Amino acid sequence: MKIATGTCILLGLLASVASAAPAGNAAISDVVNRFFAAYRTVEVSDGIPDAKVRPKYEPFITPALDRLLIEGDQAEARYAKATNNDSPPLLEGDVFTSNFEGATSYAVKSCTASGKSGSCKVDLVYDESKSDNRHAGPPAKPVKWTDTVYLLLTDKGWRIDDVGYGAGFDFGNKGRLTQALNWAISESKKPQTP
Repeated sequence: MKIATGTCILLGLLASVASAAPAGNAAISDVVNRFFAAYRTVEVSDGIPDAKVRPKYEPFITPALDRLLIEGDQAEARYAKATNNDSPPLLEGDVFTSNFEGATSYAVKSCTASGKSGSCKVDLVYDESKSDNRHAGPPAKPVKWTDTVYLLLTDKGWRIDDVGYGAGFDFGNKGRLTQALNWAISESKKPQTP
């Protein structure tokens, strides 16, 4: 009888773990989808979001990432002042994807959650014909790539904590979003020659 009871308890625990994983995956997928829906409402994603744009992202990101974005925005202001606005920004182009021009569409693919961390692979496309950044001449073929969005479970639910740039474009972002922001913050504190 004890073995049967123990087996039932073990099976019950395994069933609850198995059912929690898809629920966690659905929750993180939902946050990533809502983040990219907000991302698509930003007219031009160029550089670190400022105080006017950042509120669109804040419901979906961790406090730590929000602080880095605020510090990054302050770093850009410090750098612009130190260089008398004669130098380009420290981070140009879209910071939330691998592609300098950003993405015109996205599809959240496989998501995994383990404990208080999770990630989603996101397939992204930049189609110049659907962008506000059209160039003269015929539009280039759409560019496709996959980035990874990293999440943490906070007291307010799942929130995005970082983005891993997966495309490897020559002129695109490499590494992770948090690395790029930390670099810009550090660079802005170095003495600049105007």
